[in-house]
Amino acid sequence: MTTGGSEKGRQSLRLRWLNARNRMLASPAFQRFAMRNIFFRRTARYHANSMFAVITGFVQTKALTAAVDAGLIRRLAQGPATTADLAAVSGLELKALQRLLGAAKAIDLVELAEDDLWVLGQRGAALSTNQGALAMIEHHKIFYDDLADPIAMLKGGRGQGKLAAFWTYAPAAGQGQPATADDASWQGGGDGAVAPYSALMAASQPMVAEQVLDAYDFRRHQCLMDVGGGHGAFLAEVAGRHPGLAMKLFDLPAVVEGAKARLATRGLSHVALHGGSFRDDPLPQGADVISLVRICHDHDDAVVRALLKKAHAALPPGGRLLIAEPMAGTPGAEVMGDAYFGLYLWAMGSGRPRTAADYLALLAQAGFATAREVSTALPMVTRLVVAER
Repeated sequence: MTTGGSEKGRQSLRLRWLNARNRMLASPAFQRFAMRNIFFRRTARYHANSMFAVITGFVQTKALTAAVDAGLIRRLAQGPATTADLAAVSGLELKALQRLLGAAKAIDLVELAEDDLWVLGQRGAALSTNQGALAMIEHHKIFYDDLADPIAMLKGGRGQGKLAAFWTYAPAAGQGQPATADDASWQGGGDGAVAPYSALMAASQPMVAEQVLDAYDFRRHQCLMDVGGGHGAFLAEVAGRHPGLAMKLFDLPAVVEGAKARLATRGLSHVALHGGSFRDDPLPQGADVISLVRICHDHDDAVVRALLKKAHAALPPGGRLLIAEPMAGTPGAEVMGDAYFGLYLWAMGSGRPRTAADYLALLAQAGFATAREVSTALPMVTRLVVAER
């Protein structure tokens, strides 16, 4: 049998197996058997609970949002509180608060330490100090509006809702227009339409930066340029560990304008600021390492191919490029890379989730001599691909 025939045979065998498996799993008789059988019961319960969590996931998300908005997480982060204490903070009537507390307890945001004395649960405690996660909870209210009718969102095409309006650069990027087509990003003065998304990126950047800094050693480098660096949150985290490293920031003019004061307050006035568009302009030279932190997945393939070539041209021989972002196909975190970002970027109007293998191929096409993935401690938050010129 030819190689092609063998491949076709393997595909046919897999299809037959999948069809047989699905018929069995769809059978009510098999489902009852699995629930009652001592050997299958645990697995059957696990999958039933997992499916129920998917079906009711929106309720858990809304309970989380309500607990944050009502001030429960903030108040309990200060110490234990009675139901009456929490009622005063939340402004809710007692019966309504008790219902919310029950929901928050079910998802481990709060728990009872003793009779009528509430404390944070394990998830609530971890959340209470995570400013990036708290910022995302607030930001997701915009995304929920776009997802109210997901079929209508998909039929309407990319970038037709509130999320696209929030990311002011995305509509022009997704339509292949130059960055100058977005007046807010090009000449917004730093405190206009770009301020909300710049603030969101700054709030959520530390948890990404921590993963990158733990995985990659910047001591071999002389100068780092962060492309699409916003208000300099990533550079600030790097500077905290590598104070002697020279730094550059490249972003849209209005974003760079807003970065000046914020960098100065962190003692980083020495960071060289460059205003421009990586979609339309060449990248400044002079850095021996360039970072693209949560940049590539926001853009379509043509933009990313061009950007990687520009990064290659801007680096000296032996210089390195770092791509850090959540990626598709991440084992154990498929929901983040494929489901969440798949729909988020559609609503935003630009970009798509990519696998690490996708980036390795794109980097080879851009001319980089080598490229490899470097493991991070929490790949759900970010994975890291390092390429060398």
